[in-house]
Amino acid sequence: MSLSKEVIQALAEITGKDGMRVDPVDMSVYAYDATTRWRGMPEAVVFPTQVDQISAIMALANAHIIPVTVRGAGTSLSGGPVPTAGGIVMCMTRMNRILNIDTDNFTVTAEVGVVLNDLNMALAKHNLFFPPDPQSFLAATLGGCLSEGAGGPYAVKYGLFKHYILGMTVVLASGDILKLGGNTMKNVTGYDLPQLLCGAEGTLAVIADATFRLLVAPQAKQTVMAIFDDVTQAGKAVHRVRSAGVLPAKIEMIDNWVIRRIEEHTPLGLPLSAAAILLFQMDGMAPAVEKETDQVIELCRKTGAAEVRPAKDATEAQNFWTARSFGFSAVFGSAPTLISEDVVVPTSRIADLIQCIKALERTHDLTIVLLGHAGDGNLHPCILTDMDDADHYERAQMASNAIFDAALAFGGAISGEHGIGLEKQQILKKAMPAQGIDLLKQIKRAFDPKGILNPGKIWEAS
Repeated sequence: MSLSKEVIQALAEITGKDGMRVDPVDMSVYAYDATTRWRGMPEAVVFPTQVDQISAIMALANAHIIPVTVRGAGTSLSGGPVPTAGGIVMCMTRMNRILNIDTDNFTVTAEVGVVLNDLNMALAKHNLFFPPDPQSFLAATLGGCLSEGAGGPYAVKYGLFKHYILGMTVVLASGDILKLGGNTMKNVTGYDLPQLLCGAEGTLAVIADATFRLLVAPQAKQTVMAIFDDVTQAGKAVHRVRSAGVLPAKIEMIDNWVIRRIEEHTPLGLPLSAAAILLFQMDGMAPAVEKETDQVIELCRKTGAAEVRPAKDATEAQNFWTARSFGFSAVFGSAPTLISEDVVVPTSRIADLIQCIKALERTHDLTIVLLGHAGDGNLHPCILTDMDDADHYERAQMASNAIFDAALAFGGAISGEHGIGLEKQQILKKAMPAQGIDLLKQIKRAFDPKGILNPGKIWEAS
């Protein structure tokens, strides 16, 4: 579709001329996300700064049946914020105010354009802690994390974004403004609509601000690096630690390919010969941290770790975690096309999943990089390929489909934290019964009867 001059003028009146873009060059940066396979050009980009502007934009779009794709920082790995239907991109990055830090009740209310790292820096001044920490935390916005159902390394002990949401202000497709949920830890008032919107990938409503519960920052922390000569043994060590009743705050894994790329670009002293590294972080009261650290070291050694290395101080611990956070950066740009997956299995099957992925790598003659949140069974296999090489790309897609099949066969799911978006629409049919997908569509119609919010995402057009 093509936006009329009247619509363009109306948008400019709502946001001001500085609050919108219509030049193709200016808009091109809003045509993609962190995936490498999806593009979609918007016809206008708007930057609301208050909820009344969101309401007016949605009312206008609803009246003219214009697609609206809501976007944060664009760090999504599923194609969720890619405007494949054209129309309007609503970029929320200017709604970036922390509205209230309630130190008495351990909550924070913030607009959705607040960057996660900025929130945590503000909370640290009050000795407060918001655990969800996707690896894109330096850029990712709260709204993007909410919409994708983000998690991160801390999910092992502390859970996901959805476990911290208490309430939110939302704008419906019609332009109506609603306050949902509240400020209390318990709230069983009808259906839990904030939970429904968390992970909905912007298809149901526009989230303007949200209230989250907080924790007091842990007293002590200790990081441990365990080095393995066999990546499958690393997977077995994860389950052995969890089965022993030890609950680290984080258990992360990177394989040899990632280790080498990190050391090439930013030498941190990682062992180049390691097939895989597990990083553990224990936190809590100091005596408990010390005891859990000793248990993790012993359990890793019993599971075949070639070396177990506790961080000697905070600087070395930070180096270890910097290496992990560089993981995706090391992978991106290493191939013309990257198929970055996000599968999760019970931790008892993580070694089986790793073994399966390594077999697929050999069978299809591919490079499949392994990294992820091993502590909760969430791996991110990254297949390096090239869409312009038909044979190679076909083999990569075959391997990708087989990884999803394996995850489902092992009792897992096709997405742990990245969502479905455009990447996994075909696979959704395998992961959810037809009646379940139909229920999703009915919910979509109830919230958005004209289908203007982020159309074309999650399920394939019928």
